Amino acid sequence: MDTQGRKLIKIATAGSVDDGKSTLIGRLLYDTNSLTTDKIEAIERSSKQRGYDYLDFSLATDGLVAEREQGITIDVAHIYFNTDKTNFIVADTPGHVEYTRNMVTGASTSQVAIVLIDARKGVIEQTYRHFFIANLLRISHVVVAINKMDLVGYEEEVFLKIKDDFNELVAKSDFNEDQITFIPVSALKGENIARKSQEMPWYLGNTLLDHLEVLEPADLQENSVARFPIQYVTRPKTEAYHDFRGFSGKLYGGSLKVGDQVTVLPSGNETTIKSIHFFDQEYQEAEVGSSITITLADEVDLSRGDMLVKRETIPQSEKQISATICQVNSKILKVGNKYILQHGVNRVLAKVDEIESRIHTDFSGKEDAEQLKLNDIGKVKFRLSKPIHADSYTSNKSNGSFILIDESSFDTVGVGFID
Repeated sequence: MDTQGRKLIKIATAGSVDDGKSTLIGRLLYDTNSLTTDKIEAIERSSKQRGYDYLDFSLATDGLVAEREQGITIDVAHIYFNTDKTNFIVADTPGHVEYTRNMVTGASTSQVAIVLIDARKGVIEQTYRHFFIANLLRISHVVVAINKMDLVGYEEEVFLKIKDDFNELVAKSDFNEDQITFIPVSALKGENIARKSQEMPWYLGNTLLDHLEVLEPADLQENSVARFPIQYVTRPKTEAYHDFRGFSGKLYGGSLKVGDQVTVLPSGNETTIKSIHFFDQEYQEAEVGSSITITLADEVDLSRGDMLVKRETIPQSEKQISATICQVNSKILKVGNKYILQHGVNRVLAKVDEIESRIHTDFSGKEDAEQLKLNDIGKVKFRLSKPIHADSYTSNKSNGSFILIDESSFDTVGVGFID
């Protein structure tokens, strides 16, 4: 919650070229009064100059599109808007296959994915890839926005056919039906975006914006076991806090409370949580996602990179790991390559032991591979210079992911999700 009591929802958008993603985002900005008067006037002028008898809301994000087309940047754009109830952060990810890496990085912190489908085209190859990545990243909820319904006469049969086709993909994924919502929309006309469509009386569900507002962050939050990696040792050295020694970081996976018995990793020392602080406030319990400072009942040796876990939920300590890798660099990943593997704030040396397979992003399976190229996704085994205390990505996203760094250039070459 922010200071005004609004909740925060993080969204990733995914769609193929000309599916109307920019128009959808522009429409959301307009309907939530998130565009400045100058921006609206510029959209009106540009729309008239192009001979349109409507406002072209894709112009609200046209600068971003132009940059990508010119090769200036292919970074994920983050767009912010809010309603009275909710703050939204939209990671606008490029849809082209050559930017698979950008969708992976852009969606990695998102709770919700909006997958756009052109009602005229239906489910296509890029739809498979976008949904595959949402599945790979274990995104909590997917909204399938079937756009351009105005161009198919707002026909319910078109909507139902696409819904059936998409549900065939859902059946191949790890999602259940409760995690998928289908909404027929026309971003251009504003149908079912912020107001109920009079053209589609057969659709009885919420508008897109209403649906996003109904979602609760607590329901979208990772529900796992508590992992508290130490980012900073806090020693104020002031008169009021002369003997204070706290351990600061962000809490992942689950909650922690005063009195919990915890184990320090990697030392294995055991102690108890004495107090939990957030700025000048003290709490009995910290929820997942909280950035906090913890003090301990005993004088144990802790430093940056160590981790506090509940005594009964210690993660695996492994020197050999198997992971799904998305290659995000043009440098080819091959057996024998050595990298710096960054897991949380810790870095260890890693050697590629085996490339088990390259994974098809259309849910059709996998194939043998000797290397992974830019935007490839595959199964890889690594040998590490020392153990890491990790979970599988499916059981704890924060403690089950890592990045691979080139030893010489220090470029990020891959993103990994531990099996």
